[in-house]
Amino acid sequence: MNATNDLPTPRTGWPYRLLTIVTAVWVTVVLFVGLLGDIARLPILEHTARNLYFHLPLWLALFVFSLIAAYHSIRVLQTGRRIHDVRAEQAMVVSVGAGLMAMVTGIVWGRFTWYVGTDIWWNGDPRQVMVAVQLLIGGAYFVLRGAMEEPRRRARIAAAYCLFATTTLPFLIYVLPRRMASLHPGAEGNAAFSEMDIAPQMRIVLYTSLVGFQLLFYWIYIQRVRMRVIEERHRDRDEARLVGVL
Repeated sequence: MNATNDLPTPRTGWPYRLLTIVTAVWVTVVLFVGLLGDIARLPILEHTARNLYFHLPLWLALFVFSLIAAYHSIRVLQTGRRIHDVRAEQAMVVSVGAGLMAMVTGIVWGRFTWYVGTDIWWNGDPRQVMVAVQLLIGGAYFVLRGAMEEPRRRARIAAAYCLFATTTLPFLIYVLPRRMASLHPGAEGNAAFSEMDIAPQMRIVLYTSLVGFQLLFYWIYIQRVRMRVIEERHRDRDEARLVGVL
């Protein structure tokens, strides 16, 4: 299979333009309502409850794009096609990036709610620790890719590791923290989405934000795949010209 067929440029017809417009409008509305709209005065949280509209969608993106990366990693192992390797890598970039932003927003949120009046930013909360471990596992994916030069071998080993990283995700982020005492909603003895965490009128904004940010991250993912495919195709042409000269 030649390099051009192995790395097809993603299409950019009317569905792509529609996605761009819908995403821009949707996220703009979410930002406006989330930052400036009325919000319930929840105990302890007060106005910081607005962070829920951004913090939770980031966590969802971590999961969604890990699954996308896992799917394309399976396709790499099945077909060996480079386009699936590119898509898996860029999905991991988006997933880890969203996870980092989710952790930062969570740390800042905790600092100004649970630990207000103190200098505590990181207290070793089980959720924080497990998230940090998961992000280190995700970061190791890129270190592994950078340690290998041969493209086919790199793609297959990275694909296998990606599947391992995705397998650890639900256990480290969801299962284990729920079995430990924590201030974070959803932990042992601390129910998620209780009336202390979210008022009924906030749910429609939250659900809208969940969809909007997934659209945004998917748009970013498409852009990254397009850029990487173009880079790879140019590199292939340069290598072909070099071989021709030699």
